[in-house]
Amino acid sequence: MHLKVKPAESQILNATSTDWLVVFVTINVLYVSLRTIYHLYFNPLAKYPGPFLAKISSLPSFYHACKGDRHIWLWQCFQIYGSKIRTTPNTVLFNSPKAYQDIYNIKANVKKNKTYDAWRRNEEDINTLNVTNVAVHAYKRRLLNTVFTDSSVRSAASFIIRHLDRWNELSLNQETPGDWSKSIDMAKWMDCMVFDVMTDLCFGKSANIKEPGHNPYKTIPEAVISYMQFMHPVRPRGLNYLLDKITPPDIKRYYEFLESSVSERIELERSLEQAGQKQGKELRKDMLYYLYRATDPETGRPAYPKNELLAETSLLIIAGSDTTSVSLCGFFFYITHYPRVYKKLVEHIRSTFSSVDEISEGSKLTSCHYLRACIDEAMRLTPAGPSELSRTILHGGLQVDGEYFPEGANVGTAGWSNGHNDDNYGGDSEVFRPERWIVDPENGNTAEQVAHIKSCFHPFSSGPGNCAGQNLAKLEMMLVTARTLYRMDIRIAPGSTLGEGRPELGWGRRNRNSFQLEDAYVAIRHGPMLQFRQREE
Repeated sequence: MHLKVKPAESQILNATSTDWLVVFVTINVLYVSLRTIYHLYFNPLAKYPGPFLAKISSLPSFYHACKGDRHIWLWQCFQIYGSKIRTTPNTVLFNSPKAYQDIYNIKANVKKNKTYDAWRRNEEDINTLNVTNVAVHAYKRRLLNTVFTDSSVRSAASFIIRHLDRWNELSLNQETPGDWSKSIDMAKWMDCMVFDVMTDLCFGKSANIKEPGHNPYKTIPEAVISYMQFMHPVRPRGLNYLLDKITPPDIKRYYEFLESSVSERIELERSLEQAGQKQGKELRKDMLYYLYRATDPETGRPAYPKNELLAETSLLIIAGSDTTSVSLCGFFFYITHYPRVYKKLVEHIRSTFSSVDEISEGSKLTSCHYLRACIDEAMRLTPAGPSELSRTILHGGLQVDGEYFPEGANVGTAGWSNGHNDDNYGGDSEVFRPERWIVDPENGNTAEQVAHIKSCFHPFSSGPGNCAGQNLAKLEMMLVTARTLYRMDIRIAPGSTLGEGRPELGWGRRNRNSFQLEDAYVAIRHGPMLQFRQREE
């Protein structure tokens, strides 16, 4: 018995793979075409200018994130298209003080973009930075604020100074006493100092990676940077198992160091409790001291389970180390590339203090206005976060710079572009000119002008997402710069151009007196290459 196949069925059975491929391609072309038309003409953000491909796809943003020059691409877009640019189909970025205030103020109807979720190492790795739920973030931030009280910041000064003095001593690695030291890459050398400070302040014991000799933790800061470079353009979700498998050994070593340090401290705390001793009696009141004792105001129970204690401590170390190191590298780059500023600053510091021991936390240090102006100018030109801190608009929309934006749109401002904006900084934003921060009517620098540039300046962010440890960071930068320049003369290593711009780098990166960064959410830097020499009394 033979089955008879109808003609229509015969055509289906005889359809070739090519026919199905044509159907598949046609459907996809139709989908892409309709999606492109929507994003170009019907998307609520369609009217905002930007590169053509960026209006219809996230690929340009992804491409520049992979290259590490996304901050420069954004700056170029602002030069071409104006103060509002569309960088993905659903993202508009701004370059104005008004927009910054509208997006990041404490009452803004926004939350952190979902990409923050992807910074989690695993589902339990939840800290104040990567949590996107507004209420949960507010709760965690209130707890974190207990770590950075005025008294805790003041008490940190002596520990910073101890590491700084040793770092200064090791910087003078001359072959001949009184001569210039060997050349030092400040990006790596500064990482060592600030990492040692933060591990000491967090755990009561330092990693001591600045010390000569073998130390398994020496490679951690560089490994963290490499890991950030890999993760920044990808930041996937749901791939925790895979990411754990490809985590570099140095990063795993850091996690092991973190967990062992926290576990040791918890055991010490518990042993004191079991012995019936007063809590904290034999413990230094460092960051972990306050985190361990934080309590949930509703239940009175410990606020941080161990996994969240690990997550917050990791945030404090990495964020506290990297951002401070970036700013200090920028500071030393610019003062050595601007001899007039260097000479004025050194005279200012050495005439203010009669000995290095006077340079400590207190009113005399905070009265060094020119030093603070140099630090602010360096942070303006060397933002620790070169691109935007992305925010997603919540139900009800948001007014940004006088215009309404709907729920679901992503908005933000970019650190590098903000700091390199001539409209905000007097027409010479590429110049390292600390005097712009100091009122001086005789030289045409009015109080109104200074107030304006300060309103444009947000190195520690603002609103609910501002840096909880900013006062500690400011103190550390003031101590490092003042004590170092009081003790030592500094110069660029002869023949070195590390960290400088070059003509071949292209538009926005040609200026040799501009410290170059790579964008990996955090700022990646190389150099400057410097030499130190004991000052002549």
